[in-house]
This record gives sequence, C-alpha cells and structure tokens, in this order.
Amino acid sequence: MARQRLGVVLLVPQPWATEIDGVRRALGDGARERIPPHITLVPPINVPDRDLPRAFRVVRTAASTIAPLTLRLGPVATFAPVNPVAYLEVAGEPSVLEALGRLRASCLQGPLERPFEHDFIPHITVAEQLAQERLDEVVGLLADWVAETTIDRVHVLAELPGRVWKPVADAPLGERPATVGRGSLPLDLTVSGRPDLEAAALLSFEEGTVGVPFAVTARRDDEVVAAAWGWSARGALEVADLVVASEHRGQGIGRHVLAAVVALARRRECDLVGATAQRAGAGAALLAASGFRVLDTAAEGPRRWELVLAPAGADGADS
Repeated sequence: MARQRLGVVLLVPQPWATEIDGVRRALGDGARERIPPHITLVPPINVPDRDLPRAFRVVRTAASTIAPLTLRLGPVATFAPVNPVAYLEVAGEPSVLEALGRLRASCLQGPLERPFEHDFIPHITVAEQLAQERLDEVVGLLADWVAETTIDRVHVLAELPGRVWKPVADAPLGERPATVGRGSLPLDLTVSGRPDLEAAALLSFEEGTVGVPFAVTARRDDEVVAAAWGWSARGALEVADLVVASEHRGQGIGRHVLAAVVALARRRECDLVGATAQRAGAGAALLAASGFRVLDTAAEGPRRWELVLAPAGADGADS
C-alpha cells in the first residue's frame, strides 16, 4: 500500500525564518536546505494514501479551534547532555502555550496518532550533533537572540526524495469553514494558502507563484467537490484555475467558490480580480454572471476577464 511520510508543523514566518536560517548556516546545520525553520507538532509519520483526506481533516479541525499564536522565539538552548542539539526556545503567555499544547494534542488523532515517550517541549532546531564545546559556545553567543512573531496557520509537510520536506496542505488558525447553500446540498468552504493534495488533483496547480498564494476548497460530506487557486500581488488577485468536479456541476457550486475568491480579494484589499477563460462556455458564463467583463475581443483563443472591485463599503459592498 502506497504511503506518504508526513509531518505537521508551525512554519516560522518571515522575516524571522530567513534570520534563523542564517544562524543555521553559521552552525553548519545539515538540514537547513531540506526543511525550513519550524515548530514540530506531529513528527514524521507514515500515512497510507487512502488515509490522507482524514489526516488533512484532522489538521483542519484542530487548527479551526485555536486562535493565531503570538510566540517568543529564543534564546538558544540545548538538550545536552541527553541530545547534542541546539535549539531556539519557544515561549509565550501561559494561555498561548496552553493553546499550543491543545493544538498539538488535537493534531495527534486518527491517521496522525502516535505514542510519545517525552513531554512536549516546543522548540526550533538550529543545529544537531554538535560537540559539547561548540554547544556551549553557541549558547553563549546567542544568549540575547529573541524575537516575537505571530503564527496564523498550521502546515502539513511531506517528505520528498533526498529527505526534502515540502508543504502539501495548510490550515488557518481560528477559522472554521463557511457553510453555504441550503437544504440537502450545503457546502463547506475553506480558504488556505495552497490546495491540499485532494484539491490539487482537481486543478492545474503549479508550485511557483508571483505573489501571495491562496486556495479555496469546497467540500460536501468531507469530499472535495470544487476548488480554486491563484495569488494576489500589487493590488490584484489572479484566479489561476477554478474547477468543479464533473459529477457535481450544475448545482451552483462554482458560483459559491468564485464568491469566496472575490471576498478574499476584498480582505486582501485588492482592486480587481482577474482570470483567463474562453469567451463562451461554462467558465465564461460563471464569470459573466459574477460581474466579470471581457477585456479583449480576439476572434479565437482564451480571453482576459476582470472584475473591478468597489472600495469597501461603497455601493453596498461588504466591509
């Protein structure tokens, strides 16, 4: 049975991630190019492919119950003599650290459940397998390194060849799915930084973007029925792809997903939303019904569509 080796982490935001990587480089951390700075919630665990949707659901549910975490990083400490590891301490208000512990415990469920022999000590590893003299030197030199940051999402990482770890899903902290639709066909809409593996399989998804990425995923009974992804940059949000699963078309799902994309553009203070689609067909009909307009009139090929957003609060727009 095929498996994915996963880990659940809190990635350190910028600018601190770059600064911490500078410390890791100076210490000769061999893992620096394989995994970004992070706080581990669930250490590496093998998950059967069939259980990946459940694993992602566990993380989404856990993240939705915890508000963004404001944490203090540093100074450098060590697990020596038990383990020759240098790490940044992770501290914060008692209520925040209690919430961090609850988040971890909630992630250790279902396919991600695993036993532990040690108490949870949140930390960010900066170097491993250092000699005691070097450990003492590092702790002394970096005794004053402290930073404060707010982490707003949980990431699921997957191990790739070469023991490189890359994000394959994320879930915002403190945000529950928005339920739309009525009667027997409700939809749960989630907004994240990237589509998870299920949603990505539905889309023409590419890793690289030119701005801040996003994904909107529609689920019904925990099944992905539609998804969109793209990015925002310089006051504009670009929809790279929006797909409704073939067996769920004709139910207005695309309209709900596109409305969530437009709402996200407003939250990101964008002035317009852009997309590329044929002049005719289901995609064109959806864009036109949502207020998008064609910018070019070429006889053939895809068309550029744009929706200009009114300022927040103007003409009844959402604030």
